[in-house]
Amino acid sequence: MRRSSTTLAALFSASILALTACGGGGDDTASDGGSDSDGGSGSGLKVGLAYDVGGRGDQSFNDSAAAGLDRADEEFDLDPQESAAEDGESESAREERLRTFVEAGYDPVIAVGFAYEAAVAKVAEEYPDSNFAIIDSETVEADNVANLVFAEEQGSFLVGAAAALKTETDNVGFIGGVETPLIQKFEAGYVAGAEAVNPDIEVQTTYLTQVPDFSGFADPARGKTAAEGMFDNGADIVYHAAGGSGGGVFEAASESDGLAIGVDSDQYETADPSVQDVIMTSMLKNVDVAVYEYLAAVNEGDFPSGITRYDLAVDGVGYSTSGGQVDDIADQLDEYKQQIIDGEIEVPTAP
Repeated sequence: MRRSSTTLAALFSASILALTACGGGGDDTASDGGSDSDGGSGSGLKVGLAYDVGGRGDQSFNDSAAAGLDRADEEFDLDPQESAAEDGESESAREERLRTFVEAGYDPVIAVGFAYEAAVAKVAEEYPDSNFAIIDSETVEADNVANLVFAEEQGSFLVGAAAALKTETDNVGFIGGVETPLIQKFEAGYVAGAEAVNPDIEVQTTYLTQVPDFSGFADPARGKTAAEGMFDNGADIVYHAAGGSGGGVFEAASESDGLAIGVDSDQYETADPSVQDVIMTSMLKNVDVAVYEYLAAVNEGDFPSGITRYDLAVDGVGYSTSGGQVDDIADQLDEYKQQIIDGEIEVPTAP
């Protein structure tokens, strides 16, 4: 896949320079897609991808979306462009990011994360002939919007069960990046899974920030401090649903001789080697699959709309096994998985 060095701001308009900040440096701009001079068979479909805070390179949620875009680009030879939200930016900045994509001819535009709810609702109404997808929101209802959502509580149940099966102190922790109904789904599932194994287990929970402060998804130092507090209070395993802040959780686990549970992607494979051995498992949320399947449909001329839910039954969520630390309990976790699929266990979506 070919990549250009242009940023969204340079390509479209210097006036929105302050609104565009692709995460991860020069390698996270998009490819030039179907502009081949050799008459290649690529579709040249112009796709805009608007990341949440942290952008490409966060080793978590945004990177999973990027992986889906990359796979679609490799297969369909798209013409993609990317831009990331900045920490603390205004709602108008998110709206303008989406408008800039649309006005430059990008269709569809994919918004990564529930923080884009209001912006997608407004801009989709302004541009009814353009198509949008939003990840992690069911509330935006429009004929030109696809809602790609996940059963985070189900995957979190499995890693909660794993924590309870592995803890030596009967004390585990959960750290959420920002306290929202979405992140509370992670907490609810995790606590339910842990208590399914051991009703008497202690589960410490905390959130790094409250809405409208979304910096909790991009503050490793704050994540480390929160995790250190939990390890000091007796926890030996801490699960984070905190995006880029999770790197601090891994550091705290390493320094405290504890274990951590990653989120969204297999973080054992992406974390710094110095903390890799403390990542017991990760709750897999296959955002890459959702992005890829959406773009595959669009590439065929079908623009999905409405809710598509990715749950355990379709392997939309799950748990990772890299590192081998949960191999000995995989059969038990898979039993819980089947019970959830069969409806024998109903996982709560709120604490």
